[in-house]
Amino acid sequence: MADESLIRFRRVVGAALSELESRRGEVNDLNVFPVADGDTGDNMTMTMRAVMDELNVLNGQPLDAVGREEVVSAVAKAALLGARGNSGVILSQIVRGAAEELASRPGELVDPVLIAAAFARAADAAYASVRDPAEGTMLSAVRAMAHRVAHDIAHMDRRRLGPDATPEEQDALIADVLEGALAAAQEAVERGPEQLAALKEAGVVDAGAYGLTVIVAGVVAALRGREQIELAHQDAARVVHATQHESSTYRYCTNFAVTGADLEPRAFLAALEALGDSVLVVGDRVALRVHVHTDDPDAAVAVFDGHGEVSRLEASDMREQVADRNARLAERPAAACAAVAVATGDGVAALYEELGVEVLDGGPTLNPSTAELLAAVEAAAGAEVLLLPNSPNVIMAAEEAAKLAGRTVRVVATRSPQEGLAALLAFDPARDATANAAAVEQARGALRVGGVAEAARDDPDGRFVVGDAVGYDGEELVAWGDPAATLAATVARLGEGAELLTCIAGAGAPLDGDAVAAVAPDGVELEYHHGGQPAWWWLLCAE
Repeated sequence: MADESLIRFRRVVGAALSELESRRGEVNDLNVFPVADGDTGDNMTMTMRAVMDELNVLNGQPLDAVGREEVVSAVAKAALLGARGNSGVILSQIVRGAAEELASRPGELVDPVLIAAAFARAADAAYASVRDPAEGTMLSAVRAMAHRVAHDIAHMDRRRLGPDATPEEQDALIADVLEGALAAAQEAVERGPEQLAALKEAGVVDAGAYGLTVIVAGVVAALRGREQIELAHQDAARVVHATQHESSTYRYCTNFAVTGADLEPRAFLAALEALGDSVLVVGDRVALRVHVHTDDPDAAVAVFDGHGEVSRLEASDMREQVADRNARLAERPAAACAAVAVATGDGVAALYEELGVEVLDGGPTLNPSTAELLAAVEAAAGAEVLLLPNSPNVIMAAEEAAKLAGRTVRVVATRSPQEGLAALLAFDPARDATANAAAVEQARGALRVGGVAEAARDDPDGRFVVGDAVGYDGEELVAWGDPAATLAATVARLGEGAELLTCIAGAGAPLDGDAVAAVAPDGVELEYHHGGQPAWWWLLCAE
């Protein structure tokens, strides 16, 4: 393979990922088996993105220096460690099986014979990863592709490519083979409801199988030099909300990686099955990917004590996922744009919800992960989403989540909950996310925000000690000492020239609403709310 081959491989993987990302929400909404938690599109996308990230690292390196075996090994490991959920883990094994076959034939150009062998090995790896394979799922789809390719090459005039074949000839021949595989996979997808009662009762095809066809369609499009290959959309609006497909036994979809030495995947199955169901343990002697539905994620991790290092731990609440999915599929027209805001404190959350905003609980530190932000965005009931991080520590993670999302997401870089609340008065769900971002950003520019908190440490300059009040105008410390005096000084600073001052009282605030009202500047209207937020006694916003 020439250096150009790595560039072309990266191009087709990128096209597959792009196609999957564009239909991620559609795949999520089809997800009813084994649990109707609506995350199959997310899980498959995360797996493919891990592969793409690895190729981005390798991009630009001479392939002769890297070697095809090293490339496919790196891709297989990236898919394994990036996998999440049943669908992601099975997809990682499809990638691994195909990659191992490619690595086993150094010097051969990828041609129909090699593709047939890769599909056969991928199907075997996929089935081997599951203790109780269910037909009608992505397992059936990958096997159907393997059978179709094996059948088609038996009737092809040109099955092999020599070293003199041009890239254009190779792309065209591979595309011919994969178009047949795609047709077989689509037929398998449509047969799914006949094979799996859960699909028939819910009125949908299997989400993972459909996601697999989306990936292959993206590859074919790239090989043909087209933007897209025509692939029928699946109508999730016809989903019947069948409660029997919801997990009533175990709560957390738990995923993590284990790295070590002399690992044996099957040695851990019994212990994990004693803790839950939907158990998958795949990988090799140095790296495993583990998936289990359980009520005790910590116990699942403890199974590997002394065997290796656990990383990439995620435990998703499937009851919340099911509820979110059902809400998304409720028979109501979706708004053009939804708003999602990071906040903490029962009162603060209620204020956002009164505005029709969907709240992601940021926890005591107001610092959710990119994965949590992405999940909130994907669950939002709007065609597009406006995302407010409400903390300087969350802005970068919010921007990453926006890039990964399967829909248009615009981030307004709000730096505090009170700033987000006031700025969202300019939000209109009938407008698209771009127009809303511009309006909310403009409103944000007219605000002054600050707050008063309890000092967590002594001031090196001796101005205050632990337990004193400290007041801020933006990020500038402007007052300290007694709570009432500090609040009065901070309010006076923020309220200068303002018409409205909003005060949101946090947990443990040492003054009541009347005492706060007493320090409001003359001529400034005061809005006082209970927020319940930790850390800040009072959040302040002047307009």
